[in-house]
Amino acid sequence: MKTPRKCLIWLFWLLVWQAVSLAVSNPVILVGPAEMMQSLLSLAGQTDFRLTVLHSFGRISLGFAAAFAVGIGAGGLAYIIPLVREFLEPLLLAVKSVPVASFVILALIWIGSENLSVFIAFLVVVPMIYSSTLAGLKSTDPRLLEMAQVFSIPLFKRLRFIYIPAMLPYLISGCRTALGMSWKSGIAAEVIGIPDASIGEQLYYAKLYLDTGGLFAWTFVIIVVSSLFESLFLWLLGRIRH
Repeated sequence: MKTPRKCLIWLFWLLVWQAVSLAVSNPVILVGPAEMMQSLLSLAGQTDFRLTVLHSFGRISLGFAAAFAVGIGAGGLAYIIPLVREFLEPLLLAVKSVPVASFVILALIWIGSENLSVFIAFLVVVPMIYSSTLAGLKSTDPRLLEMAQVFSIPLFKRLRFIYIPAMLPYLISGCRTALGMSWKSGIAAEVIGIPDASIGEQLYYAKLYLDTGGLFAWTFVIIVVSSLFESLFLWLLGRIRH
């Protein structure tokens, strides 16, 4: 029953969107879903469409993957050595507090526009993964740890059967937010840095030429690609339980 109801809800909002666009009656200000799909089909027929999507996907995915690995490593180290946690707290607080636009401008000076989205996605995601990892490890049942110590259970088995099951729910929850933020921040960085063959570059030109249909079409592409990436990554993360 849920699937038909969801389809009806989506249909309702699509009709509202179409009605508002007809009421505005100005394609520069707002286009409807039909116009957006027309622009999307036009974009999909271009030779460099797939290359553009792959470039942005590759950069943002690389930034997220690096942040995921570093966040887990730093979180684990901070759990084992409290002094490390104290040293990392000011740095992570600064990263979370400073606006992304400020980091984008600094990164443009440091590394240029080509790898800008990799760096920004990495910077935004690391604190989220770190916090989730640390919270998950702290939630480990002390009775299980005591039992593992009494029976001299090897470290590998402790990680597999005690620490990872305790950490995984926190990590999955953190990744749900981090995955979306990596795409939002990464695309925002591309719009500012305008690297060649990127979705951000296409969004910038759509704004420059008042191509609202193209703007909506590229936004739709971002939503679809980021949703697929999120679903795949969370599915792989969930498989660790089995």
